[in-house]
Amino acid sequence: MNPATIKACLFDVFGTVVDWRSSVSREAAAFFKGKGISGVDPMEFAMEWRKLYQPSMEEVRSGRRAWTILDLLHRESLSKLLGRYGLSGLNEDEIEHLNRAWHRLTPWPDVREGLERLKTKLIIAPCSNGNIALMVNLAKHSGLPWDCILGAETARAYKPMPEAYLASCRQLALKPGEVMMVAAHNGDLKAAKAQGLATAFVPRPTEYGPGQTSDLSADPSCVDLPVKSFVELADKLGC
Repeated sequence: MNPATIKACLFDVFGTVVDWRSSVSREAAAFFKGKGISGVDPMEFAMEWRKLYQPSMEEVRSGRRAWTILDLLHRESLSKLLGRYGLSGLNEDEIEHLNRAWHRLTPWPDVREGLERLKTKLIIAPCSNGNIALMVNLAKHSGLPWDCILGAETARAYKPMPEAYLASCRQLALKPGEVMMVAAHNGDLKAAKAQGLATAFVPRPTEYGPGQTSDLSADPSCVDLPVKSFVELADKLGC
């Protein structure tokens, strides 16, 4: 991989750009407190919600379900969780506010500086499973300076399906080799690499908490550029 050939960086968002675990648990804690709900661990609630993420998308990826945006999948997963925890009596506006916790996530400390630097030279955009409204609201909330919003909804395909990556390249009028996928997840990068994209790994060793055992380091079989932060990524790409 020659850094000089890279014209755009695409970013995984949940876990790579933003700390969803701490953010969702914080939102849940505030919500429960405001509603006088006790006996539910907000961190556990966030983790259980996240566990429903991949199974809900797999229904779409498999073709068993028509294309459905992530906001709706999150909402359906939330309904299951509310039932599981016996949290009844919430109205639709309250449930929707909690569901939009995913629109109010906090970036990791290195993200804004790194993105601002990368943007001076390269096109930067999310390639996330999040839908357009989610990504736009999250960018506004967290100060993420994307040039455009790409990913699942524009591709109508959830990662790691090939079209999620290839559509993003086509929409930028770039060849896959001119685009770098940046993620904290080796599986995401393996899928992108298989479609000809360059890849960069940024570790987020506490994404799932202090006991995390996966994605602690780059897999050399699918990672072109292992870096420690978005700032180092900017350094390596000459930004």
